[in-house]
Amino acid sequence: MLFARLAARLAYAALAVVTTTIPLSVSAQTRAVLELFTSQGCSSCPPADKLFGELAADPGLIVLSLPIDYWDYLGWKDTLAEPRHTARQRAYSKVRGDHEVYTPQVVVNGSLHALGSDKDAIETAIAKSRENPATLALPVKLSTADGRLAVSVAERKDLHIPAEVWVTGLARSITVMIKRGENKGKTITYHNVARRWLKLDDWKGTANTWNVPLPQLEEAGVNSAAVLVQSGSVESPNAILGAAMAQLR
Repeated sequence: MLFARLAARLAYAALAVVTTTIPLSVSAQTRAVLELFTSQGCSSCPPADKLFGELAADPGLIVLSLPIDYWDYLGWKDTLAEPRHTARQRAYSKVRGDHEVYTPQVVVNGSLHALGSDKDAIETAIAKSRENPATLALPVKLSTADGRLAVSVAERKDLHIPAEVWVTGLARSITVMIKRGENKGKTITYHNVARRWLKLDDWKGTANTWNVPLPQLEEAGVNSAAVLVQSGSVESPNAILGAAMAQLR
């Protein structure tokens, strides 16, 4: 799993996605979106899963656990894995141009990657990702009422960057007893696990509001939601322009 561990530590700070840098004046409350690509079949992942539980308590961070499925052949099928998470991780590596795909890997603000269990590396990647002024510069607000999640994105016509608006339903905590494979006998808790993804729209610089019926999100233990306004596309994900998170129940 850590065949790229040394390379990640040495190179993560230099791995930037090609993004458009535009002078912006609005700063976002969220300083980072952290996506952890992890697996129940990865013996190196439990320290990263534990760290993400700690990071989830930071109100300035939006942390997401995205279990992948490519280690299922090692003797334990990940009970939370989604093929779309594997595809997302690989799409990130293709956009960056480094093709670094490993676990535990954290992608920071859609643009840099670091070893998921290395807090110092993650903090350095957060700082470097914010050198692009478009990163998390777009205000996003969430609220719930009348059985719906309201998503509001501000107007920023100066952001001439194609982007998509996605909402993901999250389970704040899922504990799994692993009976086979590299983590046999361990009980591991996963935090803010992505269980449902919905594309709301393309974003073209204008203010907009979407209302998502909660039943579309509340499945498989979902009790929170995160919204990402991300440049690029699902096939070519790039820097995250805005993000917000809210509890559903």
